[in-house]
Amino acid sequence: MPIYDYRCGACKRRSSLYYQTFASAERAQPRCEHCGSEDVSRMVSRIAFLKSEDSRMEDLADPSALGGVDENDPRSIARWARKMGEQMGEDLGDDFKEMVDQMEAGEMPDEGDGSMGAEGADDAPDFSAATV
Repeated sequence: MPIYDYRCGACKRRSSLYYQTFASAERAQPRCEHCGSEDVSRMVSRIAFLKSEDSRMEDLADPSALGGVDENDPRSIARWARKMGEQMGEDLGDDFKEMVDQMEAGEMPDEGDGSMGAEGADDAPDFSAATV
């Protein structure tokens, strides 16, 4: 099922339109789903592909994944952590998101500040052992 993204020339908003077939997409006269205008232009869309769990685990085990990580730069660690979190394919929880947000702001989470809570402290990722 093809999905095409359009930018409206009237309201400047983006619309995603779904079609049954590629042929129906080519014949369609798209309209903005927000204002109804026909003044829309097709945008280049992002693509996505599915990976098996085995393939994701192989990517995580690849040593080159740590190639650009500076263990002394919280922002660098945050980029790595966010990428690894996305590759896991699961929601890693609010504590993980909060920790990554804190590192993106340039701060290293303190181990003793209690922000992870007593029950989450043992499950928290240990970034001190990361090597490049």
